[in-house]
Amino acid sequence: MKYNNFGDRKLSMLMDFYELTMANGYFANGMKDEIVYFDMFFRKNPDGAGFSIVAGLHQVIQYIRELRFSEDDIEYLRSKNLFKEEFLQYLIDFKFTGDIYAIPEGTPVFPGEPLVTVRAKTIDAQLIETMLLLTVNHQSLIATKANRIVRAAKGRPIMEFGARRSQGYDGAIYGGRAAYIGGVVGTATTLTDEMFGVPALGTMAHSWVQMFESEYEAFKVYAENYPDNCTFLIDTYNVIKSGIPNAIKVFKDVLEPMGKRLKGVRIDSGDIAYLSKKCREMLDAEGLTDCSIVASNSLDEFIITDLLDQGAEIDSFGVGERLITAKSEPVFGCVYKLVAREQDGEIIPKIKLSENEEKITNPGYKKVWRLYDRKTNNPIADVVCMHDEVIDDTKPYTIFDEIHVWKKKKITNFYAKNLQVPIFIDGECVYEYPDLEEIRQ
Repeated sequence: MKYNNFGDRKLSMLMDFYELTMANGYFANGMKDEIVYFDMFFRKNPDGAGFSIVAGLHQVIQYIRELRFSEDDIEYLRSKNLFKEEFLQYLIDFKFTGDIYAIPEGTPVFPGEPLVTVRAKTIDAQLIETMLLLTVNHQSLIATKANRIVRAAKGRPIMEFGARRSQGYDGAIYGGRAAYIGGVVGTATTLTDEMFGVPALGTMAHSWVQMFESEYEAFKVYAENYPDNCTFLIDTYNVIKSGIPNAIKVFKDVLEPMGKRLKGVRIDSGDIAYLSKKCREMLDAEGLTDCSIVASNSLDEFIITDLLDQGAEIDSFGVGERLITAKSEPVFGCVYKLVAREQDGEIIPKIKLSENEEKITNPGYKKVWRLYDRKTNNPIADVVCMHDEVIDDTKPYTIFDEIHVWKKKKITNFYAKNLQVPIFIDGECVYEYPDLEEIRQ
C-alpha cells in the first residue's frame, strides 16, 4: 500500500519558520546556489544506554521526494509580508537537488556520529532540517527504547501495545514501525500493519468480558469464534478464583473437543510475578504446559528485569505507554549543524563554538567507519574522520576519544566499513530500500 505522506496535511510547510526567513535571506543575498554541508547527530544515548538504534529514514526519503510548495503555501507566505516575490516564485518550482548520505535504519549508532550528511544548495539544505530532525529523532528514540525492552526480556517476545497512549496518530503509526525495527514481534496498531507489514496482534479487552453475563460465557463465545487464536484476558474480576478456572473450563468444554489448544492467558494488573507463578501451576496441572502467559500493565525494561529477577513465569510481554512515548527519557536529541561550505572549489570547514564543551561541533565533511575484527567479524569501534581520509587496514590504526583525546587504543587485524550510504544524489533517490525484516536484522 502506498501511503501518501502529504494527503491533506501539507507537510511541505512542516518546518520551523526561521528555515524560511533564512532561505529568503540567502536568496536575497545571492547565496542560494552556494553548496553547504550539514551533519545530523546526537550527543548522548537515552537512558544512559551504551548505543542507540537509528530509524526514520523511510519517512525522510518519502518526504524529500514529495517536497513541493502549493499555491496555498505561497499565498500564505505572501500574506506574511516578509518574503521577496522573487523568492516566492523560486519556491513554486522548488525541488530538492542535493546529495544525502545516511546510516541505514536498524544500525546501532553512537553519539557524535553523523547519522545523516546533507550536501546541497543552502536553501535545499535549510528547508529540510525540521522534518529530518523530527522524523529521525522520534523514530530512533522509539527503536532504541524497544531494543532496550527486548533485550531486558531475554528472548521472550515483546508486543507493542501503545497506540492509545501515543503522542498523536503519527506517533502510533511510525512508533509501531520503529518499535518493530527495535525488535518487538508485532504491534496493536492495525494501520501500522496495513502500511508497513508490521504484524498486528491482539485479542480482547476487559470490555469484552464485561459485556457477557459471566466470564465463562465471554471466554466461551470468543473460543467459538477464534479457536486457533485464544488468548484470554483473565484479570477482569479475579485471576486465581475466576480468570484461570474459567480459561481452563473453556479449554475443556470448547477447544479440546475441537482438537485445539489454549494459546495463552494475559494478566494486566495485580502482583504479576506472584500471579504468573500461580497461573503456571494451575495451567500445568491441567496439562496446559504449552499455554503462554502474557503480562502487560505499564511495563518497561526496568519492570521486566525486576519481574524476571523475581522468577515470574511470563512467556511474553505487551508493552504500551512506556515504549511508545519512551517515558523514561522522551527526547532523543539529534541536532543538525552546518559543518562546511564550498568556496572556489574547496571545502571550507565550519565550526560552532560554545562555552559548553559538548556543544562544540566537529567541523568538516566527514565519514563514519565501523572497524571489524578480521577473525570474528565482530565490530570493534567506530571512527569519525574527514571524508578523504584513508583507513589503511593493513597497518595498526590508533583511535582516540573526541573529547578525552588522551584516551587512545591501537587496533590491529581489522577491516573497515563505511556506515553511511548514498540516499539522494543530485536530488534523485538512489537508495534501494531494504525489506523491513532485513532492517530488523
